[in-house]
Amino acid sequence: MSLSLSKAVLWDLDGTLVDSSELHFVAWREALAAEGRSYGRADHDAVFGMRNDDLLRRLLDPEISGAEVARIAGAKERHYRQLVAAAGIEPLPGVRAWLSALAAAGFRMAIASSAPRENLDVILAATQLAGVFDAVISSEEVSHGKPHPAVFLRAAERVGVPPDRCVVVEDAPAGVLAGKRGGMKVIGVGPRHGELGADVSVERLDQLPGDTFERLLAEA
Repeated sequence: MSLSLSKAVLWDLDGTLVDSSELHFVAWREALAAEGRSYGRADHDAVFGMRNDDLLRRLLDPEISGAEVARIAGAKERHYRQLVAAAGIEPLPGVRAWLSALAAAGFRMAIASSAPRENLDVILAATQLAGVFDAVISSEEVSHGKPHPAVFLRAAERVGVPPDRCVVVEDAPAGVLAGKRGGMKVIGVGPRHGELGADVSVERLDQLPGDTFERLLAEA
């Protein structure tokens, strides 16, 4: 396939393919309580989707050391993975149907997430989606978190598709901005979809018209 005909969808994970926000909330609340810092819903709404280092600099200390980030975030992520394993998790409505339809239509697909790779592997195993994606990009692979476009640009490079032939699917303002900064079209999903500033916005993926992805690329 020539680059001019190639096309890809770059998926955020949390809040887009699955909804594990509540599990992240519980895990962060526990981890930060151990540091003497409360963590409420307003905190979670403000930082969800950030890389762990950026999140901890914002919530605890702008000068926090790498060792402290690793210690606190490590505890949080271990607890999160335990919660996923115990509770299980299912893809959000419309996810499986869209993944199947897009693959049949010739789209390359990648996950481009701010989460650690171990978390992504746990989610993909729990949902049985591991074989669907052509690439999985995690926080370890880029030096800048969203809203920097690095993770989406890396994903586009990995699947061999130019940025202007990629559609990003996101649920967070930082992710939408990252996609746009990368020169990509963006679909915003989730309960706050109307506030994301995406090119197309819906609450749930099963509400998207069937020509949405092709139409966005035709407008690029």
